[in-house]
Formats: sequence, structure tokens, C-alpha cells
Amino acid sequence: MGKTRNHAASVPDAGAGPSSMSRRSFVRRSLGAAAGAGWLSAPARGDVPAALEVVGKVKPRPAASIAASPLGVGFETLDRKMFEPEPCYPFLAELGAKWARVQTGWCRCEPARGEYDFAWLEAIVDRLRGIGIQPWFNLGYGNRLYTPEATNQFAVGWVPLGSDEARRAWLRFVRTLAERFGDRVKHWEIWNEPNHRNFWKPYPADPAQYVDFVRMTAPVIRQAVPGARIVGPAVWGPSYFKECFDLGLGDLVDKVSYHWYRASPEHGYEAAVAGCREVLAQHGLQRPLWQGESGCPSQPAGAGALAKYPWTEALQARWVVRRTLSDLRLRVELSSYFHAVDMLYPNEDGTPDGRLNPKGLLRRSDYTPKPAYFAYQCLCALFDAETQWADRPLEISAADGLPLEPSALWTAAFVRRGRALYAYWLPADLREPLKRRTVDLAMPEPSGAALDAPVLIDPLTSTVHGLGRATRSHRGWRIPAVPLSDCPLIVTDRSVVEV
Repeated sequence: MGKTRNHAASVPDAGAGPSSMSRRSFVRRSLGAAAGAGWLSAPARGDVPAALEVVGKVKPRPAASIAASPLGVGFETLDRKMFEPEPCYPFLAELGAKWARVQTGWCRCEPARGEYDFAWLEAIVDRLRGIGIQPWFNLGYGNRLYTPEATNQFAVGWVPLGSDEARRAWLRFVRTLAERFGDRVKHWEIWNEPNHRNFWKPYPADPAQYVDFVRMTAPVIRQAVPGARIVGPAVWGPSYFKECFDLGLGDLVDKVSYHWYRASPEHGYEAAVAGCREVLAQHGLQRPLWQGESGCPSQPAGAGALAKYPWTEALQARWVVRRTLSDLRLRVELSSYFHAVDMLYPNEDGTPDGRLNPKGLLRRSDYTPKPAYFAYQCLCALFDAETQWADRPLEISAADGLPLEPSALWTAAFVRRGRALYAYWLPADLREPLKRRTVDLAMPEPSGAALDAPVLIDPLTSTVHGLGRATRSHRGWRIPAVPLSDCPLIVTDRSVVEV
């Protein structure tokens, strides 16, 4: 792999969007009622021992109060009606994520030939924007009106390439959709996981066929949407990815999206992202990377990626923190967590078939937040566009007398409002028993990133702990005997958080 290039220093330009007083009141009432029910006070169990003084909490920040951010959430599968969107909005408003990936669902938008019904999609786009979240579209899938061979009602994965009529109908749908939503949605991702056998039917996965499909589709969007940003290829797989750009995909897209599902989010990730950037560099391209879809189940025996492992809600929360900090550490421009809420798969007739994909931040059973929701909410409050990656060292040494290999640790440094912010963790296998460690931290204090009153934040609980034993010298700060676990902990200045 070549040297990692920093092509993602900028932050996507999601605006706060309009928000009416009645809607804000509704959000406050909904959350207040939920707090009365007791769940708001039950985040995940934290990793910081009770001996460290609690000095406060990271205050959640509603999406509408955040100007811009690299963090988003998945709001896909509504083309298949796999969840109810309305109960989600109050919690998404308070989450702090600024982006939402939305699938457009051709079959739901064109129920009869030449007759379009965008009411369902209009409602989603306007509600998201109304609470300060910017939707971006994933454009797909097929339509049985033009691909009658599709074996499911929603033509999921069926590509409209089997006839000239199907191609013309697809482009007509894209043009109509773009003209309808172009004033509100500027980022358009063309298809989903075309390298996967379930999403490129009835053909074998073929990078050349996908690039031709984008070449056919992208000009229609650009013509209808001033300032449109085309996103793709929404895949993972080094050979497929490379071949797409060898065939000219880089001339067609403005943002490069990929998906990454691993039981340990960091496993092979740094090298893989470096490989993506190396492919782009070989073609003289400077395109930001978007991690467009990656999630973790909260229970075993569900459906979808990673379902075979013995997940719990507590493990999901740890995974979410590691996934997000890994993306931020590698300067990925947008990081989207999949998904906002658990999803029920549909039968052929559209009714739920009982298979649950439990990757949501909210439970599908009653639309209440899981521990992962609160962990992500904490990160959204701290890592908006005001927090920038910084090339700063963090030295970690064992304080418990046990062997510790520094190269096995992951660390990340940032600057927020002129104050330093460090994250550190041990990327151990989440399926193995957690072995907490105690370590000493040493960090320089360069100009423009000061620490005056260091604190330790546990994102799992949003708890802020004092570091009364920290000492300062001309060489910087030394902080003895702090915890180390398989979930990131954050050291920053007390002024960064409202305690």
C-alpha cells in the first residue's frame, strides 16, 4: 500500500435546515415523556473506575444546533417499509448527527407506468431537514413494471439493464426524481453494493457494467440538479473498487463511498483506507472518502451482516464508538452509522416476515434508544466540524506492571476550539472477555492546542471525570494511572465540555 493521503480535511456542508417551534416542542415533549419512563438514565456501563471523580456530563447537542459535521446515520430501507419513520424523528433530532442516507425506492415511487407518487419520500426529506439533518440519496433499486423477472415485490437489487424500455424508464425516473428533490438534496449515490450478488441482479458483478450504468445516470442528475455531487461506488472489495476507477469512475463521481463490516472495526482498516487512497492517487484524483454504511447488531441470531456473532446491546455501543473514532482518526470525510432503528424484513406481499436486522440505535419493538444511541450522541456532541484531526503524539506506557505493546494501541489526536483532544483504545476482539488495563499517558502541549484542566471522558456514559493527579511541565502533561480498555476514552480540556 502507498502512503495514506489526507484528502478528507474538509467537512461536508450540511446546514442546520429549518425547524419550526411546534416541531421543537414536539421533540422536547417526546423526550421528556421518555425520560419519565426511565430509559434516558440508562446508558451503557462505562469503563472508568469509581475512584476517578465525576465532574459532569457531556451535554447532548441537537442536530439543529450544529452547523456542520462529518457524522451521519442510516435511514435506509423505507422503500421496503422496514420500519416506521415517524417515531424516530424526536430521537434523531436530539442525536446530533447531521446526515442521513435515504434510499429512493423506484418501485415505491412509480407504482404504475408513468405515474409517480413521491409523497412518502417528500415526508422523509422534509422531516429530516426540519430537525436539522441533511438527507443524501442512495439511488435504486429496480421496478417490476420494467424488470418483471424480479423475484421480490420491491425489486431489490434488480438492475434496469435488460431492455431499452427498462433503461429509458430508469432515466425518466431519475430525471423526475432529480427535478423534484434537487432543491433539497445535493448528494446522489448511484446504486448500492453493485459488487454483491444480491444487489446486481440478474447479472454477475461486473465493474465495467456498473461504470457504464453510472455514466448513463450521472448526467441526468447533473442536468436537473445545479451543484449536484455524485457519490459511488458504495462497495467494498479491493479488486472491484480498483477496476471501477481503472475504467473511469473517478471522472464521474465527486465523493467516493465504501462500506466496511467487521466484527472488530479496526481489523485491516487502516491499510484498506490507504489502499483506496492509493488507487485514487494512481489516477491523479483527489476525492473525499465517505464511509457510507457500517453497523453492528445488538443481539445474536438476527439477519444481515455480522449476524453470526453473540452480540449484546452493550457490545454494540462499544463497537459504535470504535467504528466512529476509527473513521475520524483516518480523516474520512463522512462516517455514517447503519442504522437509525432495527429493521424488519418484508414478505413477498410487503408484510413483515419476522426476520430482524438489529443494528439500529433505536429498538424496533418500541422505538426506544439503546446504549449505542447515547454513545453516538456523545460523539456527535464532541466531533462536529469544529473538531479537526491533528498530527500530535500521545505516549502510553503500562502502569499495572503487565506487558503492553504500544504499536497494538490506536490513538487519535484532534483540536477543538483551540484545545487538545486525544482518544486512545486497545482494538481487541469484542467477542472476547474484556481485560481492562491501567496506563500512564504523556502528551506534549504544542501551541494552539492547550490543556489547562485535563479531564477524561467515557463516551459510553458521557461522563466527565477529573484528573487530579495530572502534572504539567515544560515537556507537556503526564497523567498517571488512567484506564485503558477496548473502547475509546477521551482526554481533553474541561473547557471543551459543559459540565
